[in-house]
Parts: sequence; structure tokens; C-alpha cells
Amino acid sequence: MGYVGVPLAVEFAKAGLDVLGIDVSAEKVATLNAGRSYILDVSDETIAGLVALGTLRATTDFSVLADADAVCICVPTPLRKSQDPDISFIVNAVDAIRAHLHRGMLIVLESTTYPGTTEELVLPKLEETGLKVGVDFFLAFSPERVDPGNRQFITRNTPKVIGGVTQACTEKAIALYRHAVDRLVPVSNARTAEMVKLLENTFRAVNIGLVNELALMCNRLGVDVWEVIDSAKTKPFGFMPFYPGPGLGGHCIPIDPLYLSWKLKTLDYTARFIELASTINSSMPQYVVEKITEALNGVRKSVNGSKILVLGVAYKRNVSDTRESPAIDIIGLLRRKGADVSYADPHVPELDLPSGSLVSYDVEQGFGAFDMVVIVTDHKAFNYKRLLREASLVFDTRNAVTGLQVPASCTVVKL
Repeated sequence: MGYVGVPLAVEFAKAGLDVLGIDVSAEKVATLNAGRSYILDVSDETIAGLVALGTLRATTDFSVLADADAVCICVPTPLRKSQDPDISFIVNAVDAIRAHLHRGMLIVLESTTYPGTTEELVLPKLEETGLKVGVDFFLAFSPERVDPGNRQFITRNTPKVIGGVTQACTEKAIALYRHAVDRLVPVSNARTAEMVKLLENTFRAVNIGLVNELALMCNRLGVDVWEVIDSAKTKPFGFMPFYPGPGLGGHCIPIDPLYLSWKLKTLDYTARFIELASTINSSMPQYVVEKITEALNGVRKSVNGSKILVLGVAYKRNVSDTRESPAIDIIGLLRRKGADVSYADPHVPELDLPSGSLVSYDVEQGFGAFDMVVIVTDHKAFNYKRLLREASLVFDTRNAVTGLQVPASCTVVKL
């Protein structure tokens, strides 16, 4: 019951289905049952209304699976430090389902994973019960397409790809999801559906890697990369704009392509584009710190001892999710250089770091006390005009202050 599970459960409950959310976190379960939401895109009012109707409940008790007609697995799939897929959450969920598997049950895996997971991992575990897929129970993969903070495309109006292990499995999954999603896109099998999700995020990761490298090249050439992109996107065909940044964050784009790369290594194939893009994207925080060092040197200051404010630590604008956020790497690198680093983020009141937790700086106190302010996440809530009035040195990694008047007392450095 996280960023994927809660919005999906809400849509099913709105359609009148009896929905029970299972989570290992007793705190999340208590919050939902109290009619409150911890997900940005789902309001307290929505949760409270569905709980009051009795169509949405939550529990930590997996035994309720014995009465479930359908189960959607929406657990995280991180990478280990070795860059190998960590599918332990999927394994644990499937083991719990297997203990209560019964005839007629539909199981749908939504968690992003490598092609073959549904058929090679999930299916054998479920068939250990003696029940046969496509006959006694039904199994499909339908990748989540959640974009936190996106008000235009939500669970209901985002087309949903569905691939069953058998045709009967696909049909059963369609019968379920038609209650929650307006447009369904059936594909030939689960492996194809798994690959669809990885293509979507690999496409983004590779193109972001390309434009990040373009930013590095433009820096060497003395060219404004943002002007280049803005001019190129005026072409009405054959071009789609992507934008550079301080690094990739979130659970999907930095991780999902590496699932595909790992799978291909087992087949003696090197996914060269994916690995090159990952190398470029993961190096961006170091590049940002190098630019910070250069900018401070330009005003005769050392990183060591400088007071630096990082604006925004969420992985993308207007959300609270800090998973894989480049801001965390940037803060760590700056601290190792001796900088006195603070952060400000209206969506993240406290940030847990390996070296300890930090509390968000109150920007109402002003920006004048800092040697440099670094815009890492361009939240709409930030007052950039005030920032330019009060700060003496600003490093804008997101092109957030372009178009604003920069006073003579402030120097702005771009990515």
C-alpha cells in the first residue's frame, strides 16, 4: 500500500469493489483505517469517504487472502549494492499468496521487474500447490505507470498494459482492471508486458543520459545547453525534448533499466546503451560538486567551511519522495569536502542520511547567510525572486530562474 497500491485500491473501491489493502507496516494500516492518506496524490477526504462506505480497509493479516478473488502485488523492487535485482519483496508476497491460493483466484504482479519473472519465479511457486495456471488460478503481469505528482494522468486515465501467462489469464485480468482503468492494452503474454515497462523507463534513462552528456559538452564549448534544447524543440517532428539535471532519482528510471541489463547478462549480452547511460547519469552529482567548487573558487572561497544550502531534496519537483535522489549524493560529497550543508524542502521536513538526520531549513529566515544556494529540485513553492535578491551565489541545476531578473549582487551559475 504505497505509491502504486493506494491509488489502485482507491480506484477499485470507487468502482464499488470490496477492497482490502495488505501492508507489513502497522502504521500505514492504522492511518488508512483512520481515513487518512500518506500518499501525495490521494487526499484524506477520498480515503475517509471510502473507509466510511466500507469499500476500503487495510490490514497486516495475510490470512485474508483466503477470501480474495483477486490479488495485485505492488511491492518495491530495489537494486542491491551489487546492482543485482532485489526481488525478495516479490518472493515474500508470493509465498504469502501461495499459502492461501484457491481455485478461481487471480494474481497480478504490478512491480517492475526483469522479463521472465512472472513465468520463471512466480508461476512455479504457485503451481507447487498442485493447482494449474489458466485452469485453477490465473496469473498476469500489468506494469504500474504511476507518476507521483502528475495531476493530468492518474490511475484511471493512464492506459494499462496487461499480459497473462495464458489467454484465459489475460481475460481474467482485463475483467478486473476494467473497473479501475479506462483503457486496457492487452499484449500476448506476461513477458511482453514486463518488457514494455522496461522499454518505457529505459527510453527515458537513455535519453536523459544523452542530454546530460550534452550538458557536459556544452560546458566545455561555452554553450548554454538550455538554449540549445529550447531551440531544438521548436522542430515539429523528429525531436522530443529531454532536460539535463543533477542526476536521476526515484524508484523507476535509475533502477528499471538495470533490471533489463542484469537479465541480458545472464544471456551473455551486454546492454551497452543502458550501461553507458547509467554511468553518465550516476556521475552527475559529482559533476555538480565540481561546478560548485569551481563557482566558489571564482569568488575566492573554498568548499571547505563554506555554508551551502541545497534547495530541494526530493527526486522530482512537488513530491516528497527522496528515493535515489541525487540531492543525497550531492550533500554527502559536499560534506566530505568539509562544507557546512543545510537543505530546504517544503515536502521533506526531515531527511535521513547515513551520517544522521537533517531538519529542513526554514527559507523564511532568508538566504543571505549562505555562501551558495544550490537548486537541486525546482519545487513550485520556492520563491526564486526572493532567492535572487538575497543570495550572492546561486547554482541552478534545473534552469529554474531563467527569465527572472538577476540583480548585480547575485551571480547565477547554470548546469
